[in-house]
Amino acid sequence: MRNNRKKRSAFLKIGRRKRAALCCIAMMTMPLLVGFTVNETKVAGVSATAAENSTEDETVTETENPSQVNTAATKRSVSELMTSEEADEAFARSLHIKRRPVTTKPAEETPAETQTPAAGEEKSGEEKPAETQTPATGEEKPESETPDENVETPEEEEVDDGLSQVDREILAHMKQYAGLTIVDIEFEGASASTLPTAEAAIIEHVGDEFIPEVALRDRTAIVETGYFYDAYQTFERVPEGVVVKYHMLENPVLKEIVFEGNTIFETPDLEKIMTVERGEILNSNTLHDNIAAVQEKYRGDGYILMKITDMNIDKDGVLNLKINEGMLEGYAVKGNKKTKDKVILREMRQPVGQPFNAKLARRSMQRVYNLGFFEDVNLKMNPGVEPNAIVLEINVKEKRTGTFGLGAGYSSADGLIGMVSLGDTNFRGRGDAVNVVYEMSGDDTDAHGFSFSYRHPWLDKKETAIALRVYNRTYEYDDYDTKGNLKEEYMRKYSGGEITLSRPMSEYSTNYITFRNRKDKYVKHVSNGNAGDRSGLAGLDWRKKNFGTTRSITLEHVTDTRDNIYNPTTGGRVSLTGEFGGVLGGDFDFQKYSIEHQFYRLAGNHDQVWSLRGQYGVGHGDLTEFNQFRMGGQSSLRGYREDQFRGNRMILGTLEYRFPLAKKVQGAIFTDWGGTWDSGFAPKKINGSAGVGIALNTPLGPLRLDYGRGRQGGRIHFSVGGAF
Repeated sequence: MRNNRKKRSAFLKIGRRKRAALCCIAMMTMPLLVGFTVNETKVAGVSATAAENSTEDETVTETENPSQVNTAATKRSVSELMTSEEADEAFARSLHIKRRPVTTKPAEETPAETQTPAAGEEKSGEEKPAETQTPATGEEKPESETPDENVETPEEEEVDDGLSQVDREILAHMKQYAGLTIVDIEFEGASASTLPTAEAAIIEHVGDEFIPEVALRDRTAIVETGYFYDAYQTFERVPEGVVVKYHMLENPVLKEIVFEGNTIFETPDLEKIMTVERGEILNSNTLHDNIAAVQEKYRGDGYILMKITDMNIDKDGVLNLKINEGMLEGYAVKGNKKTKDKVILREMRQPVGQPFNAKLARRSMQRVYNLGFFEDVNLKMNPGVEPNAIVLEINVKEKRTGTFGLGAGYSSADGLIGMVSLGDTNFRGRGDAVNVVYEMSGDDTDAHGFSFSYRHPWLDKKETAIALRVYNRTYEYDDYDTKGNLKEEYMRKYSGGEITLSRPMSEYSTNYITFRNRKDKYVKHVSNGNAGDRSGLAGLDWRKKNFGTTRSITLEHVTDTRDNIYNPTTGGRVSLTGEFGGVLGGDFDFQKYSIEHQFYRLAGNHDQVWSLRGQYGVGHGDLTEFNQFRMGGQSSLRGYREDQFRGNRMILGTLEYRFPLAKKVQGAIFTDWGGTWDSGFAPKKINGSAGVGIALNTPLGPLRLDYGRGRQGGRIHFSVGGAF
C-alpha cells in the first residue's frame, strides 16, 4: 500500500514534505502515556487479578516542554517510534499496570493533521480547532476541551448500538472524513512477521470511500489478531482524500514461560499444554487458549478452585504465570446429634491443607451416606481465611439406626414361646454395629437359640475393620428336591462362630479374610417327604456326609464403585472369593472359588436404573449340602423355593429394570437365569424366571417384596434389605 503513494502527482509529492514536518509537530502534541496503578494484568484480552498487596501507584507527569518526558516509569509517548526493545518493555509494563488519565499541556497549533490516540490516552486540556483526536477506551473527555466545529458532539443519551460511549466519540471524530477517498493506508510498529497479519485483518482498501464504522472495526480487528497489545489511527487530509495510518504496539518475543504455585502438576506437564511458540512474537489469542487449557486440566481432575492470579512478561521475554490452586482450610460438621464428629470426618478423602478437589469431596459425601446413619448428606463450601481457600461444611440429617423386635406367645403344650431382637448400626454414635437375637420355645419342635454379631469399622488409621459372629440356633428346615417337592422336614442345629478382618487396598478395593468354625447337627425328624425319615439307619450315610464340623478360611477381594450401596444407580461391584475347608482341621476338606459382578447404569431420567448381575462358581472336595453352591429364593433364583438347587458348580445371571413409583418406593421388573451341577463347565439345564417387585425404604431399613414365576409356578419372596 505504501507503493501507491509513488503514483501521485508532483504536487502531492511536494505537499508530502510539508505535511511530514507538520506530522512531527502533531506527534509532539499528543498526550503521553502517564499515570499507572498496579491493579490488573492484561494480555490483549487475557486478564488476571493481581496480588492484593500490590497497592502502590506509579505516576508520570509531563514537563513544561511537551517534547520532554519524565521517564520514572520508563514509558514513551505512543506516537514515538519505538525500538523493538522499547516496545517489549512497554508491553511488559502493560501486563501488570492499569493506566490512570492525567491532563497534558496544550501544544502548538498543527492544522494539517488529526490523529486518534491509543487506548489509555486522554485528550489534552485545550486543542486547536484544526486538529482533532479521538479518546481511547476507558478515558473521559476533559471539561476544558474545545471540540472541532466539524466534529459532531455525541449525545448523552445511551444508544443501543452495541458500542461503548468512547467508541461513539471516536466515530463522531472520524465522521469528518466520511465520504473521502482513501489515498493510502500505512502501518507503523509491525514487524515483517506480523505486518501481513495486520494487513489481512482490515477490510478497507486504497481507493475505497472512507467509512468511520469500517475504520473502527479495522482498528479492533488488528488488536484481535493477538500480535498487538494496542493500536490507534491517525488521519492526514490531502487534496485527493485522506491517508490512514495505523500505529501498532507489538507484543514482545516470548523467550520462556515460568509457572509459580503449581503443586498438583509438574511444570513440564503444564508446559506441554502451552502451544505459544518460544522465540516468536507472543500471540495473546494463543496464550488465552493455553490458559484455558491449563484451567481445564485442573478442573478435569477436580481442582475447580484453581485460578491464575497474576500474569506478566518482563523485558527479557519471560512470561510469569502465578497459580493459586485453592486450598482446603478445614471441615465443619453440622446436623449430627448422635453421631460423633470423628465418625464423619474420618470418611473425608481429602486432607486439610491441600488443594480442594471436587471429586474427592463427592466421594467423601458418598462414603458418609453409605454409612447408613443419615437420610441426607450435603456439602457446602464456605470462604476460608486465605484468599481462594474454603472450609467444607458437611450437613447431615440423621435417621434412626436402632431396632427392637419382640414376639411372644403361650400354649399349654409348649409353654411360653417368643423372640427378642435388639440392634444398632451406629452403636453409641461411634459407627459400630451390634445385633442380638434370642429365641425361646417350650420344646424342641420350635425354633430356639441365639445369634450375636458385632462390627468395629476402624481398628487403626489404615481402616482395618473386625467383625464377629457367634450363633447357636435350632430351627425347622424344609428340604426340597430340584422339582420343588418336599424331601423331608427336620430340625437342624448350627452353632459356632466367625471372625472377619478387612482392610482397604485402595479407595474402591478391599481385602477380607474370614475364619469360620461351624458345627451342623441333625436334631430330629419332623415329617416325611419323598426321602422318608432319614433319622434312622437308612439315613446314616447321608447324615455323615452332610453334618459335622466345618473349619475354613475364606479370602475375598472386592472392588466396589457403586455410588450408593443401598440403592445404586451407577458403578459396580466385583468380588473374587476362595474358601478352603480343612486347613484348620474339621470333618470336611474342600475348595470353593467364585466370581461375581454387579453392574448398574442409569436408564433415563428420574432414577431409572438397569441392574445386571453375573456369577460363576466351582467347588472341589467334600462339599456338604450346606457348603455347596445353593440356588433358589429371594437372593438368587426367584420363583423357586429356598435352596431348591444345589451343586459343586453354579452359574447365575440377573437383569433388572428399576424405576421410581413414589417417594421412597421403587418398582422393578426382573428376570433370573441359573443352574447348579456337579461336574463339567456348564449345566445340562438352566432354570429361568421372570417377575415384578417393589422396594420400600422404611425407618426399619429397606424392605423388598418380589413375585417371580418359573417353570414350576409362581412364588412370593419377602426380605429385609435391598436386592443385589
